[in-house]
Amino acid sequence: MSTYPRIIAHRCGGALAPENSLAGLAIAARLGCRAVEFDVMLTADGVPILMHDETLRRTTTGHGRVAAMTLAEIRRFDAGGPHHAAFAVAPAPTFSEALAACQRLGLWPNIEIKPAAGHDEATGETVGRWLAEHWNGTGVISSFSEKSALAARRVLPQFPQALLVERLPADWRTQLDRRGASAVHLAADHLTPLQAAALNDVGVTWAAYTVNDRVAGERLFALGAAALFTDRPDLWLPDEMQAAGA
Repeated sequence: MSTYPRIIAHRCGGALAPENSLAGLAIAARLGCRAVEFDVMLTADGVPILMHDETLRRTTTGHGRVAAMTLAEIRRFDAGGPHHAAFAVAPAPTFSEALAACQRLGLWPNIEIKPAAGHDEATGETVGRWLAEHWNGTGVISSFSEKSALAARRVLPQFPQALLVERLPADWRTQLDRRGASAVHLAADHLTPLQAAALNDVGVTWAAYTVNDRVAGERLFALGAAALFTDRPDLWLPDEMQAAGA
């Protein structure tokens, strides 16, 4: 597992830009972030795009289910303006476009596989294949869907993976082994000091989400967190970026 940058901008640029957007990647990099997280889902014609929800309603000017629409249909809608008029008009980016931006901006990506219902294995396989074809940098794959994670593992066995959970399960070691994962991403609100100590004791890298408060973040770092996911990467500047050697 490659070393985690300490601050990871959630959904590309956190609250500072449209989520899962190229603008978010650019803003994160401009702030000095070295790492970003984003979600990948498949369109009806099998193209991986950056999208969190199964429907377009919340983050774009469109309606309908992502898995039922082609890339061309989805790209007709604005995925920037709903956040703020300053970001209009921008379509939802493809996974390939996001990877190219990460390469250009020097960003370490956490690629969360976010399958629409019933598309777990296809999404995982596609993400693995696209990484093999379009990416030669570092990063990590995660997914709440074990089927997606295992499908990506079959296609791209050497790429680092993290076990993504809300609460640390009792059988977390078994789940890590089953997925071939070497890190854990979990919700900060549900982590206990005893759980943090258990992860630290066996040398498992762990990162907590979504942390938007400096005091809470310092507590998590003191417990042994390798990284924090945040919607407010600007709150951690410049101290954390300088400490990380950015």
